[in-house]
Amino acid sequence: MVFELYDTEDFYDELINNDGSPRKEAIPLVECIKSLPNNILRCRQREAENTLYQQGITFNVYSEKKGTEKIMPFDIIPRIITAKEWNVIQMGLKQRIEALNLFIDDIYNEQKILKDNIIPKSLVLSSECYLKQCKDISPPKKIWIHVTGTDLVRDNKGEFYVLEDNLRCPSGISYVLQNRFIQKRTLPKAFQKMCVHPVSDYGDYLYETLRHSAPEGIEKPNIIVLTPGIYNSAYYEHSFLAQQMGVPLAQGSDLKVINNHVMLRSTKGFERVDVIYRRIDDEFLDPDVFNKDSLLGVPGIMECFRKGTVTLANAPGTGIADDKAVYAYVPQMIKYYLDQDPIINNVPTFICDNKKDLTYVLENMESMVVKAVNLSGGSGMLIGPKSTAQEREEFSEKIKKNPRNYIAQPTIALSRTPTIIGKNIEGRHVDFRPYILYGKSIFVLPGGLTRVALKKGSLVVNSSQGGGSKDTWVLKDNFHNSKTTDQHCKTTKL
Repeated sequence: MVFELYDTEDFYDELINNDGSPRKEAIPLVECIKSLPNNILRCRQREAENTLYQQGITFNVYSEKKGTEKIMPFDIIPRIITAKEWNVIQMGLKQRIEALNLFIDDIYNEQKILKDNIIPKSLVLSSECYLKQCKDISPPKKIWIHVTGTDLVRDNKGEFYVLEDNLRCPSGISYVLQNRFIQKRTLPKAFQKMCVHPVSDYGDYLYETLRHSAPEGIEKPNIIVLTPGIYNSAYYEHSFLAQQMGVPLAQGSDLKVINNHVMLRSTKGFERVDVIYRRIDDEFLDPDVFNKDSLLGVPGIMECFRKGTVTLANAPGTGIADDKAVYAYVPQMIKYYLDQDPIINNVPTFICDNKKDLTYVLENMESMVVKAVNLSGGSGMLIGPKSTAQEREEFSEKIKKNPRNYIAQPTIALSRTPTIIGKNIEGRHVDFRPYILYGKSIFVLPGGLTRVALKKGSLVVNSSQGGGSKDTWVLKDNFHNSKTTDQHCKTTKL
């Protein structure tokens, strides 16, 4: 396994230049990997995978007939983001989250942006994710989106774009934290030589975010994590985050509404709950308001939320900004609410509900990625360059029957990064999901989930579709600026 045989194939590579030399920031990492015999690198890769199994870091794949519980494949060659790149990403995400939060609050209250015809009213109100049950609600501190995972991609020129926003129940942060724990053991010398921002304090930041969001007058709120239960695909993450924050993990059956307050059954009797970090979808949250057959939620919890006696994070209704057709208008939201231009651009998006866009999409499907507006995990999607004529014809009929349900984007040559494939190191396409917390201020964790498409040539990075993950090293400003960098990094709290 040597980088001399590594071929970038003219894609933008996160670690290696097109001439085969390592990028300046990646030199210590590449030199460390080169110094390891092939069998040692493979051995460390297997050890990392075994650690994931032993610690139970898994997710469930509902479509699998056998062995539904799996680990997300983890590749031990990390992805590197420089301090300069991170500064732009961080500013862009803070700007985006501020605008999205203002949009959601506006949509469920005065609807100024619709009255001013900045976004088509019919587009927003026809969305499956628009919840009329949330009309005229004002959550504590007017914060709707406490936790966000925004997916970024990088094109062939190295420029970052926002691919989509995840504002309902964004998952994956547990893999970020556990990947780092494992990564420091697999390539310790490289890690020590490079000034990498820590991610281990995410639990503290999340707790403070939730504490700040408590109803008015509650100085020491009782916080819980609400999970659908052990059969949910992300149950490991729910329990992990509850443990990291030192708060109870509860199911709907553990809660009851008494006198307009949500109460938690405990060994001491009922205790009032002030903040709920909920990992249950809107539809199942309250059978009195949404799906009456839901056994996962809590009857009456929405009335408590409306009256301000409990905070729900993220607030119900935030999914309106997850709609991929609404996503296309985020640049206009940023201009409307903040009077600023976007720092990070969207991927150009064609809305099939627009007749002009629809015509263009139907005529150019072979070169586009077509997506259903409310699906995730790589489902409901057509990748034009990889599709057959029959698949495109079938997708065309779906779009014509329900154009509101689809958007299309040009196929982006996603950046790649070296990945261990069998006995070789090969380039694989990646995306990036940073995590943003909105509490007293907006905080972007300096790291995130780099997802990697393990199949050669594939652009689908989702774990449910065979994708894996990597640790993401965000470098500090002083990485190249001090002769004492190595010693400084060794003593920095990680």
